[in-house]
Amino acid sequence: DLIKEKTNYKSVITNNLKTAKEILKNKKYNIFAIFSGIYLADEIEDRVIKFLVSSNISSIVLSSKITEEMREKFSNESIIDYISKENIDDIKKAIEILYKLENNKKNKILIVDDSKTFRNYIKSFLSLHKFAIFEAQDGKEALEIIEKEKNISIVLTDYHMPKIDGFELTKEIRKKYSKQEIAIIALSSDSNSYTTSKFLKNGANDYLLKSSSKDEFFSRIYLNIENLNLMKNLKTEQKLLSEYKKAVDRSSIVSKTDPKGIITYVNREFLNISGYSEDELIGKPHNIVRHSDMPTEAFKEMWETLKLKQPWQGMVKNRRKDGSAYWVDSFINPILNEKREIIEFIALRNDITDIQEIKERLQQDLNITTGNFQDALQLSQEYERAIDESNILSRTDLKGCITYANNEFFKISGYSEDEIIGKHHNIVRHPDNLSELFKNLWGTIKSGNIWRGILKNRAKDGSTYWVDSVILPIKNSQGKISEYMAIRHNVTQIMELSKEIEDTQKEVVFTMGAIGETRSKETGNHVKRVAEYSRILALKYGLSEDEAELLKQASPMHDIGKVGIPDSILNKPGRFTDEEFEIMKSHSQLGYEMLKHSKREILKTSAIVAYEHHEKWNGQGYPQGLSGDKIHIYGRITAIADVFDALGSDRCYKKAWDDERIFKLLKEERGEHFDPKLIDIFFENLNEFLRVRGEYRDF
Repeated sequence: DLIKEKTNYKSVITNNLKTAKEILKNKKYNIFAIFSGIYLADEIEDRVIKFLVSSNISSIVLSSKITEEMREKFSNESIIDYISKENIDDIKKAIEILYKLENNKKNKILIVDDSKTFRNYIKSFLSLHKFAIFEAQDGKEALEIIEKEKNISIVLTDYHMPKIDGFELTKEIRKKYSKQEIAIIALSSDSNSYTTSKFLKNGANDYLLKSSSKDEFFSRIYLNIENLNLMKNLKTEQKLLSEYKKAVDRSSIVSKTDPKGIITYVNREFLNISGYSEDELIGKPHNIVRHSDMPTEAFKEMWETLKLKQPWQGMVKNRRKDGSAYWVDSFINPILNEKREIIEFIALRNDITDIQEIKERLQQDLNITTGNFQDALQLSQEYERAIDESNILSRTDLKGCITYANNEFFKISGYSEDEIIGKHHNIVRHPDNLSELFKNLWGTIKSGNIWRGILKNRAKDGSTYWVDSVILPIKNSQGKISEYMAIRHNVTQIMELSKEIEDTQKEVVFTMGAIGETRSKETGNHVKRVAEYSRILALKYGLSEDEAELLKQASPMHDIGKVGIPDSILNKPGRFTDEEFEIMKSHSQLGYEMLKHSKREILKTSAIVAYEHHEKWNGQGYPQGLSGDKIHIYGRITAIADVFDALGSDRCYKKAWDDERIFKLLKEERGEHFDPKLIDIFFENLNEFLRVRGEYRDF
């Protein structure tokens, strides 16, 4: 009755083994969960256990008393789980575990070993977890199975085999199935470091002794399945980023240039509006489409802004290949590398030719005579209608009270005309906007100048929207400001897309960093603490807010290279041999090699951190033996953050140190291991580091 009460699953209950056998013979169930007391009405313990194992179904044992002796026996007999009757609430959780085992059917595991006895031993306990098991007696047969079955998830392979051994099999899988996600776990009868190293160099993901416990086999298999799923998710996210790029390409006129303004990329929309082919544009400066009406000063101001590493926004008149003119509202953003150097510019544009042509015609015709007054008036009304229907408009008096707003304003804000007129614009102001922004805005327009910028607003229902705004002071015939007019474009989609892309990149970095920490059995809080410590040190050292934030986002990847280090070394509780230490040290180089080719700013910064966070101020670190200021500031900062947190945390090879011992070592290593200036900064701001440690402590 308690089982029915505590779960939503249909269940059949009996109090003896004889009836249970009859039920299982005559009924079909998706999952068989046997909740068995050790002494049933008609059977004793050994016969119950024997039945559970021979039934070849996923089983849970329920007993009033679980002893260590029973735990050992259940483990040896491959029972899925056991629950004490005192913890009846755990029944639902245990059944959910059984449901999860159903998902294992899609995970195909190939066991490759020339010993049938060993293959049967592995199959005996893996099959209980419902994995799809395949077996081969050598590398040649294994390759045939991989080709035939497709989507093999994990290959467990010995290295001494006839025909094709484990080393060659690993190399061939990586060569032939490079686009397929396959985890390779090397098996060996001994812990020879040469064998381990050779397997890993050939492309193995992990390494296991054949004598390892069943729990260790399951642990490694589930870890590699989890890593495969993470890598699949990463590929999905990368595809998503590619789709975002396609979306921007389809909706905007896009071009990229090098730091000298030479075009390196144009999308189809750019080709369509300019009339040029890709071959005619790539390698040329942008003045190939510059219209002679555009003043030189406009481009001078644009380049001065961009050289300050600030985005530039403005309207530009261009010339097509056929000589006709077109207008674009342009947003140009400088792209920076990890050294804050400009590596390229990306420009997004919207075609505003129709509006600008009306405006130019109106300006020409407003030099009117009595004869064409009606035409000029009609043009003026048409121009006003075009602006009104294609923009979000409002006007205010000199005190900022709204005197007019158009339908587009009401639509996007969710307010009615009665709720808007007479109110200040702060009715739609989002609290995330800084007060300095509006101080600058009012200072600009009160001085008679035009203010341009992107504002984050809040609609009546609490939702957020973004507008690209131009606010103009309107002057009367005496040259005095009489009111202000605001013209806005809704850029919510672009801003949300930009944030989503940025968040996705950060999530990818943090996820990859967490993979490295999971391999070494460290908590996710370690990378969070190191990230926060790095940001504090960067700001106190004098790096900008942007650069400090970049380092914070990149630092979780400092130990990503550990994914290439075997667990036998990574989680060894004792001291390393010289050979083992050399393998362990290689994680810095491995991490750098994984990341160095990326053009993404976060990943390029992560490559530096991974490569240099084990260098020492005195030149005695690794892998390059750099010293002093030759070590990148990112590496020097992360070194202190990583060591401070590692010393204060339990690891497989040591217990956590107390603060007095940690602080003593950091002071002793000032000018030896660590940058002396950074150590001074650390102790001057110690309370901030202790606050972060408390906030993200491990439980």
